[in-house]
Amino acid sequence: MAMRIGTHMPGLASVFSSRTSRKSASRAGNDSAMADGEGYRNPTEVQMSQLVLPCHTNQRGELSVGQLLKWIDTTACLSAERHAGCPCVTASMDDIYFEHTISVGQVVNIKAKVNRAFNSSMEVGIQVASEDLCSEKQWNVCKALATFVAHREITKVKLKQITPRTEEEKMEHSVAAERRRMRLVYADTIKDLLANCAIQDDLESRDCSHMVPAEKTRVESVELVLPPHANHQGNTFGGQIMAWMENVATIAARRLCCAHPTLKAIEMFHFRGPSQVGDRLVFKAIVNNAFKHSMEVGVCVEAYRQQAETHRRHINSAFMTFVVLDADDQPQLLPWIRPQPGDGERRYREASARRKIRLDRKYIVSCKQTEVPLSVPWDPSNQVYLSYNNVSSLRMLVAKDNWVLSSEINQVRLYTLEDDKFLSFHMEMVVHVDAAQAFLLLSDLRRRPEWDKHYRSVELVQQVDEDDAIYHVTSPALGGHTKPQDFVILASRRKPCDNGCVDPYVIALRSVTLPTHQETPEYRRGETLCSGFCFWREGDQLTKVSYYNQATPGVLNYVTTNVAGLSSEFYTTFKACEQFLLDNRNDLAPSLQTL
Repeated sequence: MAMRIGTHMPGLASVFSSRTSRKSASRAGNDSAMADGEGYRNPTEVQMSQLVLPCHTNQRGELSVGQLLKWIDTTACLSAERHAGCPCVTASMDDIYFEHTISVGQVVNIKAKVNRAFNSSMEVGIQVASEDLCSEKQWNVCKALATFVAHREITKVKLKQITPRTEEEKMEHSVAAERRRMRLVYADTIKDLLANCAIQDDLESRDCSHMVPAEKTRVESVELVLPPHANHQGNTFGGQIMAWMENVATIAARRLCCAHPTLKAIEMFHFRGPSQVGDRLVFKAIVNNAFKHSMEVGVCVEAYRQQAETHRRHINSAFMTFVVLDADDQPQLLPWIRPQPGDGERRYREASARRKIRLDRKYIVSCKQTEVPLSVPWDPSNQVYLSYNNVSSLRMLVAKDNWVLSSEINQVRLYTLEDDKFLSFHMEMVVHVDAAQAFLLLSDLRRRPEWDKHYRSVELVQQVDEDDAIYHVTSPALGGHTKPQDFVILASRRKPCDNGCVDPYVIALRSVTLPTHQETPEYRRGETLCSGFCFWREGDQLTKVSYYNQATPGVLNYVTTNVAGLSSEFYTTFKACEQFLLDNRNDLAPSLQTL
């Protein structure tokens, strides 16, 4: 099981076309239509179509983003309530990147469905497209992910689980747990970046005569929450609050650029508390920082009931990125901002940190797998997103439907997958070892040379945290090459959200680059994009162990030789793994207590 993994695989379109499908025996009848998406609709799916009227638009004749956010929140809330069977409130919204503006007279089509339910919260995926009814053209506007919490007055809510049917639903369901984990550590990520990394700014070197004082952009506005702004329980719609926030943020941005700004992105944010009918909501906005072609506006929302109240409740804070477009829709240069001493300078530097994280997240998390370089530079500022990408890439590979059974020897199965110009393989067996034991034994890559001859030596370079570690691996020459290989591997492990009944234990592996471990003449540097193990609990002391790997050109000959049955090295290595697990299953009693 060599660890080199995939780039483009030309000329392999029909190598394994005659193999038996992994799913064919169990799904021949009932689910064939579902697999193709015909005759099946997600039971939580809600669709909304709105004609954009002049009352919905801004000064440019384009749909106001605030109005769009209200429609997005309403559609997502209806989807969440359809699954929960009770009222739901908006808890958070992930990053939203607006790819296309919507003009008056066009139609907005919004589709929302629940990706996954947890205990009392659920992730809702939203897709927004626009449609020109005259030209019949359509555009993707944005995608969004929102978290909703189910709420009952008397009893505690325990949501039923989502059962994904299609390949897309399985991928979203699987990755939702990893996205939830990333949301929970987001605030700590900002703090760590500010504490441990030097944020570059050039305040002292900028020409102060061409800088706009940040205080000039400050905006404060109050809104009274009335019944039309709230749901049937009297709680203010999250979308309504977002619309008011977008309004004051736009005013602040206009005060800096003296033009009509366009909102391009909204940072991930959380609602910290509820708001009800009768609340007075105070919105405060200011431009935190201006970069070459974009600016960040911070918005804070506080609530109070009566004017005499001395304590105001913090409802929400958000950060919005604006640009100013010229007649050709190209971003214009913006004036520099001069922050106020103290809190102003803190907000200025935090905006630079958020921009760094936003670029990391967009580069590592948002782009397609085929667009990500095999080895991404690792540093403390992007470790959360590299770990996320590492685990989610493996989960998406596991969730694919079109795996094909290539061979089976003594209950060890070999599957293959040809998809998106990648050739992947998957080994599977059932072992008489507890899933948590197998997970712990294979988590430490330093023990892999005990059973895998393709690992000559493994050095722990850095223990990043409890779940992530970086290793330097050397392996013998492979695929006709004379030089041995070495790898710098990020290993990310995850325990299941549901005690292993649906979610597996996961060990994900991918290449990273480190300045301390550059390529040397002694070794040929290898790379892996997506590989690792999954462990499903099949019963008491019974675990299904699966290994996944995408093949790179450097090991293609080795992989296809095994897949075609001309070599049994895959089988021999996997059986050695099984024996390693059986021989060491009693060594982990203290460690198992922490799982």
